[in-house]
Amino acid sequence: MAVSIELTKEYGYVVLVLVAYAFLNFWMSFQVGKARRKYKVFYPTMYAIESENKDAKLFNCIQQRGHQNSLEVMPLFFAMLLLGGLRHPAVTAVLGALYTVARFFYFTGYATGDPRNRMKIGVRLSGLAGVGLIGCTASFGISLLVRETA
Repeated sequence: MAVSIELTKEYGYVVLVLVAYAFLNFWMSFQVGKARRKYKVFYPTMYAIESENKDAKLFNCIQQRGHQNSLEVMPLFFAMLLLGGLRHPAVTAVLGALYTVARFFYFTGYATGDPRNRMKIGVRLSGLAGVGLIGCTASFGISLLVRETA
């Protein structure tokens, strides 16, 4: 049985949130590049080693945790955003925008060198938005299963 999907005008907001997150990811990548030059951690090295680099912890907070964690969760975020937006485009767009802002604070908090600073806004806000996105996506999945066939 085929399912046809009609995209509403509001789904455009969902797509724009995805684009905003892509820009955030590019910005985080540039921050990592700047940190590589500043702390002299050159490719292909992923982690700075404290015995070799006095700024290893700060670099690792920026590169490995601030940016890398955002990359790790990005596929799940994109899937929840795009699928949940099919049924609840406005709510999903707001939650996605909230999540994007939260990831900015997550990154900048981590980039201070004190991992606890990611907790102030970043973790709490992204967790709340993430749960909402999962709810929107679950609602979309359930609606497919319970819809009446013509």
